[in-house]
Amino acid sequence: MLTIEDCIALSTLTEAEIDAIAEHEHLPEIAAVELGAYLMQTRDGKARVKAMIVDDIHAAQAREQHAHAAKLKLCLKHFLAEHGPELGRQVSADARADTTPDPRANHRADRAGATD
Repeated sequence: MLTIEDCIALSTLTEAEIDAIAEHEHLPEIAAVELGAYLMQTRDGKARVKAMIVDDIHAAQAREQHAHAAKLKLCLKHFLAEHGPELGRQVSADARADTTPDPRANHRADRAGATD
């Protein structure tokens, strides 16, 4: 019979990383293990797990749970060290790309206003 520890070990994630997924998704630990194991096998799964941990950090900070936020930051640091430092750069680049204003938006707005 497999224990929860066996399942966590098979997922390639740590217990802290599984706990962060469970917290973010409001799942029981075993369901978070399954989700984490699945995500680690998908193309963008590592980025999604990282985003969950980052969201948990922000939520803990918003609730002023500084000790919990610090534990989550250590979890994130370990996750990035274990699953690729390039992931940190990739997600940061994606975030910058998502927040960069589209220069064409002003042009379209100007053209729309000119025809009224």
